[in-house]
Amino acid sequence: MDNVRGKFVWYDVMTTDTKGAQSFYQDVLGWNAKDSGLADRVYTIFSVDETGIGGLMALTNDARAMGIPACWSGYIGVDDVDAFADRVQAAGGSIHHAAEDIPNVGRFAVVADPQGAPFILFKGASEMPPSNVAAGTPGHVGWHELYTGDHERAFAFYAELFGWTKGEAIDMGPMGVYQLFAAGGPPIGGMMNKPVQMPVNCWLYYFNVDAIETAVERVKKAGGTIVNGPHEVPGGSFIIQCLDPQHAMFALVAPKR
Repeated sequence: MDNVRGKFVWYDVMTTDTKGAQSFYQDVLGWNAKDSGLADRVYTIFSVDETGIGGLMALTNDARAMGIPACWSGYIGVDDVDAFADRVQAAGGSIHHAAEDIPNVGRFAVVADPQGAPFILFKGASEMPPSNVAAGTPGHVGWHELYTGDHERAFAFYAELFGWTKGEAIDMGPMGVYQLFAAGGPPIGGMMNKPVQMPVNCWLYYFNVDAIETAVERVKKAGGTIVNGPHEVPGGSFIIQCLDPQHAMFALVAPKR
């Protein structure tokens, strides 16, 4: 499990319209989709070629009761879900869904950091091989971004929990500092204090595409909304931030406009 401890290993979207969301992401990102075959829940697997990217499921009754909208979630690998959930709580975070087994898949718990950004702890039922996908491969997640109330406090929490390390701190002027972070290799994401217009602290996941302008057209044609961008970011990549037709937020990143 050492090869995935503290790293993002999976992603899924909970939505109010599973058929509509499946069609949207297939159109925008070219994903394949098939039923997982799980006996106790309806869960669709998204993949690029034969490599799983993430999943799709209906927004649960528990989530609806808590007022959680359609959203993407990231799974972070750990060697003991229950112990890590306890550590999250001891550090001032919260447990939204207590540790539970998915037969023949693994064990998970839905938690939130001390400032309320949710994520999922996960341990697979079998040893998960390391990803051999090259950075920037279209359809895969290329970046992880945390919007938070205090990025220094947030980094300290994740560093203590997962051993993440700081990368470059980018001065964005009035928008504050953008702190890159790594999980045992090159930077995999950044943290920043959330802008006023963002209603909650949250993680945002960026999917790789070949070119950003053509991706803009695919998002619009499929019924999504561009909420920010396109624009160039430090390092030369281009990004957009979007809402799918069910208003789940996601983002796209490309090496060219």
